[in-house]
Amino acid sequence: MCTIAGRRLAFVRVESVRSPELGLAEQEEGLEPNVDRSIEAAARAVALGAPLASVAGRPRISIVIPALNESESLPELAQRIATALEGKEDYELIFVDDGSTDDSWRVMGTLSDDNPRVRAVRLRKNFGKAMALTAGFSRARGDIVMMMDADLQDDPAELPNFIKAVDDGNDVVVGWKVKRLDPANRLVLTRIFNATVRWVTGVKLHDMNCGFKAFSRDVITTVPIYADLFRFIPALAAWEGFKVTEVPVTHHSRKHGKSRYGLERIMRGSFDLLSIAFLTKYSRRPMHFFGAIGLAMGTIGLLVNLYLTVLWLQGYKIGDRPLLLFGTMCMLLGLQFFSTGFIGEYLTYLHQKRLRLSDLPIRGEHRPMPVRREGFNDEALS
Repeated sequence: MCTIAGRRLAFVRVESVRSPELGLAEQEEGLEPNVDRSIEAAARAVALGAPLASVAGRPRISIVIPALNESESLPELAQRIATALEGKEDYELIFVDDGSTDDSWRVMGTLSDDNPRVRAVRLRKNFGKAMALTAGFSRARGDIVMMMDADLQDDPAELPNFIKAVDDGNDVVVGWKVKRLDPANRLVLTRIFNATVRWVTGVKLHDMNCGFKAFSRDVITTVPIYADLFRFIPALAAWEGFKVTEVPVTHHSRKHGKSRYGLERIMRGSFDLLSIAFLTKYSRRPMHFFGAIGLAMGTIGLLVNLYLTVLWLQGYKIGDRPLLLFGTMCMLLGLQFFSTGFIGEYLTYLHQKRLRLSDLPIRGEHRPMPVRREGFNDEALS
């Protein structure tokens, strides 16, 4: 017992000097971190001007930056973020190396060694931005979680504006590149894409695809990110009842490397938009979608076959008419769509039964104080 108590006390003492530099496994699994490493990290953080609260506890702001072959941009980006937030906010900077083939990982390691606010995560290969963001968000500890690109086109001087917008009660803050410094063909495609997104989702944002965003922690823990749906986090968040807004930002031209924006990305975005339209409108009532299609096709098939039945009764030959095959196929497809709708409704019902109370979309709650009646004797109940 004495040994266990001693280990517990030692662990509590070490906990007081934990810093953002400590590994996630050490913090979540309850393992005893290395004392010398903790003290060294805390001392380095204080020497760099970090408030003691940010060393002992978790930061208020987490900035996640996925990077693919951006080694030339990372040092300047880290410095500009420090200039924007140092002494104003408790923050951590999480770089995610998405399978870079240049010196990005080495640069991230150097930045992390020099500044305990900086953490670096390396994926085994290039999995895409969604996986990189998920890896970064899973390690973010701040109440406000931000994402921005590593190519220096997003201006870190805008960070306080995003933070203020979240502090004002917004859950999702999206950057609006008022004056985009992109080629003309990309500008046209971007405007068409954003107009289509506004029409389909009903979320009135000028630049849904902007990589400069801020979220309250509830958004990160509620909205799943997979495939390329990270572009539509604001639409999914609005569907979940979160408050979404935008702030104007300055857009800079790329300094290093080359853009990876192409026609393939536009095609993927179009398919993702269809997915978002279905998820936000019919994921909780799938029969409304599949049933409507099934009803339309079944009705067409039924009318065609009724017409052919009348012709058959009048003595006409219908067995070799393509219209008979068309009508039969429409009725069968209508039945299949109805069956899919029923299965979808059953799965939705099972999901709702398993829904935890903590997953309910409740923002806040007021409870009235109990009213005590005069002359009421509690002992009368016993």
